[in-house]
Amino acid sequence: MPFRLFLLSLLLLTGAACRRQPGPAVVADAPAVSVRLAPVVSASVPVLLEAPATVRPAERASLAAKLTGTVASFPLGLGASVAAGDVLLTLNAPETGARVRQAQAQLAEAERNTTRQRTLVASGVNPPEALRDAEDRLRFAQAAAAEAEAMLAYATVRAPFAGVMTEKHVLPGDLATPGLPLLVFESTQRLRAEGAVPEAAATSLRIGAPVAVVLAEGAEPISAVIEELSPAADAVSRSILLKAALPPGSARSGQFARLQVIVGDAPALFVPVTAVTRFGQMERVFVVVHERAGLRLVKTGRTTGDRVEILSGLNPGEQVVLAPPAALRDGQPVTLRP
Repeated sequence: MPFRLFLLSLLLLTGAACRRQPGPAVVADAPAVSVRLAPVVSASVPVLLEAPATVRPAERASLAAKLTGTVASFPLGLGASVAAGDVLLTLNAPETGARVRQAQAQLAEAERNTTRQRTLVASGVNPPEALRDAEDRLRFAQAAAAEAEAMLAYATVRAPFAGVMTEKHVLPGDLATPGLPLLVFESTQRLRAEGAVPEAAATSLRIGAPVAVVLAEGAEPISAVIEELSPAADAVSRSILLKAALPPGSARSGQFARLQVIVGDAPALFVPVTAVTRFGQMERVFVVVHERAGLRLVKTGRTTGDRVEILSGLNPGEQVVLAPPAALRDGQPVTLRP
């Protein structure tokens, strides 16, 4: 019995102490906060499909040797920018030079013989057939000289267009033979994003139409122009090759990119960017219902200008608080200001 009386007394004292402690402040009784509101807007937005792509030059040349010789000079390094027609490397080809001198000597002899026959035929010493034979030999010598000089010109490798050198396969002193790759040259003036687009998404694409290209994570897409579109789909991947011209100076060769293709429209909800605040990893907004603030956790999507897409957490037509004060709490009274 004494133990039961002690336990009952202890419970009574604890309850009295709890009743004397002050309770927490009631948010609903807090002073009203003046806020500005904006509606949750429903709008139709394009549905984008992203396809990986690579930035490649529209002009790319793998230059190879056309005659046998040793590399005499190769002064340029990787990344060197040159204009069209600039010398990239030279080959030392003494045999070809000897053929040129031989052909030039034969040409000079044929020219002298033709001049002599023309004089003899005019004076009646030789028949006209002798002059025709001399002229035929002259034309043959001219063609042989032109061929030899053209072969010697191949000893000097020039840039086919303005650009940069991206690969070197030989060094001074190396032996070059016909067909051996010497270097790779790319244009920097015209770059394209090249990628495979699903055939279902490519039905609305046309050559000359714009297409959005994203060149970096988080960057705004830039507008490119479709230059090439394969008329046939790949039977394995069910995709179509697309090449879109990029604005000058917007990318570099070999860079990763993403093609954005519009495949339709879908409804979406938007609120002003200033209505969304972060608390740790959570995104939240305050809505106003019956002149009281209501806290909502939301999930955001794309940001377009001063609006952000709301994927979940809000309904169309609700009113959200713009730039909510840090002291605003769930259930707190609010007053509207213009």
